[in-house]
Amino acid sequence: MKILDKYILKTFFRPFIATFLIVLFVLVMQVLWQTFENIAGKGISLPFILKFLYYTALIITAQALPIAVLLSSIMALGSLGENYEFAAAKSAGISLPRLVRPLIILTIVLSGVNFLFLNNIFPYATLKQANLYSNIKKKKPALALVPGSFNSDIPGYQIKFEEKYGEEENLLKKVLIYDLSDKKGNQKVITAERGKIVSEEGSRYMTLILYDGYYFEEHVKSARTLAKRKKMAASNAKFKEYEFNIDISSITGQNLDEVRVTDNYRMLSMQQIKDTIPHIKSSYDEVLRLRTKNIYASTNAKKLYKYPDSLIKKNLESEILDNFILNEKIAVLNSATSKSSRALSSINNNIDTIKYRRKTLNFFDTEYYNRFAFSLSCLILFFIGAPLGSIIRKGGFGLPMILAIAIYVVYFFSNTFGKNLAEESSITALLGSWIAVIIMAPIGILLTIRATKDKGIFNTDAIVLPITNFFKKIFKRKED
Repeated sequence: MKILDKYILKTFFRPFIATFLIVLFVLVMQVLWQTFENIAGKGISLPFILKFLYYTALIITAQALPIAVLLSSIMALGSLGENYEFAAAKSAGISLPRLVRPLIILTIVLSGVNFLFLNNIFPYATLKQANLYSNIKKKKPALALVPGSFNSDIPGYQIKFEEKYGEEENLLKKVLIYDLSDKKGNQKVITAERGKIVSEEGSRYMTLILYDGYYFEEHVKSARTLAKRKKMAASNAKFKEYEFNIDISSITGQNLDEVRVTDNYRMLSMQQIKDTIPHIKSSYDEVLRLRTKNIYASTNAKKLYKYPDSLIKKNLESEILDNFILNEKIAVLNSATSKSSRALSSINNNIDTIKYRRKTLNFFDTEYYNRFAFSLSCLILFFIGAPLGSIIRKGGFGLPMILAIAIYVVYFFSNTFGKNLAEESSITALLGSWIAVIIMAPIGILLTIRATKDKGIFNTDAIVLPITNFFKKIFKRKED
């Protein structure tokens, strides 16, 4: 390796290591800001907190690497231009492509490393982090309760509340509980203005204390005769304070390292995703086939082919219904209305299931293609950062940091926007995953061409000179 190549790599590696660590730290803190407050101070030991931090850092690494490449390339090439080292190299007959050749090779290697990371380390870290967080919530059931929606993590109970507050976040506001744990099948509904969760480490019970509420229990009507079933009344009462224990032995006392969730698409390698997609696609196609067959049978669609044009003709009644008497006409119309209503109801009931299955398939498809596309982000952002640094000729953390943030925001949001469109079936998974590359690659090519020709980002002379010449001609005519 020539001395020049070593010097260029050294100039790049210094800011690269610093920026990578800084970006990794910032992104990890961003994740912890959202999740760590639900773990800290809840009796979880320090080793498990550090383990959570470790898995989070592994997940974020694949995202921090492209940002570090972008920022360090702007800083390294900007520093070379600021110190007139570009001018010295050009005077010696060394072109910009030759100057950055070792950095291009290094960036290709980093793209390969990023691909291996996304395919192996990222799924492993996601698997471990998700299961660790899930097991922590089960070890502390109060953590598993989320305000604003029904919580079914505790067996036999559906619990909903508006807000969770207090130092230990064990105080609840506006509580609604469906108690389904009665072995006789009695259904209980409990509402309360306030509530409190009391649980001890290692205990098989969680105590729930409710204040200012209402209790209603509908007893199972198991009597054989209708008269006796009607006599079986429900229980209801108002209370100032109501306390009861919930058996949580089935979800506590588990090993925090235990792996339970393994089927999330982010937890799988690319080969595993590729092997899973055909099964999901087959299941999705089977659901569509069964739903279509059901509608086909319920509407007697076999008979409709005899009248292919009848549904679009205005004289439908005169052509078909006139063959029946009045009572038969009413029966035919009622039957048609009933079957249409059933078909419409079936469609409405199944549409959410179909959308969910389609979206699940889109998640796997998009994740598969996105890992290919995102692994190239190091190379693409380098071909934007390197020529941009040589053009602005400014090193340090100031201007390069601002430019790097702006460029990566565009790349990240275009990538996220494409994935969201693909997940909603608005575009194909392939296009949605590569849309950020399609947007950023031309920008990198344009900047590389202009930097090679030693031009600025924008050719301002092409706009300013014609305007200046125009006014010069006007003033010259006035003087004449």
